[in-house]
Amino acid sequence: MDEKMNELMMEALEEVKDPELGVDIINLGLVYDLELTEKGTAIVTMTLTSIGCPLAGAITEDVKKALSGLPEVKEVEVNITFNPPWGKERMSRYAKIALGVQ
Repeated sequence: MDEKMNELMMEALEEVKDPELGVDIINLGLVYDLELTEKGTAIVTMTLTSIGCPLAGAITEDVKKALSGLPEVKEVEVNITFNPPWGKERMSRYAKIALGVQ
């Protein structure tokens, strides 16, 4: 995948907010990897802020909707992983300020 497509996908995912925290999944550092196959399948490897996140299904659906809006994307596959586990060190400066985290 070229850099331009990666940027477009990242921008689309910035519209997906964690409903509990109100900050997008990119700035929270939840997205670990993005791929786009030649057949147009977007593969998102991401984590959640906690293993028992009750909104995992909603976040996954929002990811699929966000990426499906790109003409190059024909299908979206979301892989949830907890390895490595998420921690506040993965958050962007913006997310830390928004949530009051140091």
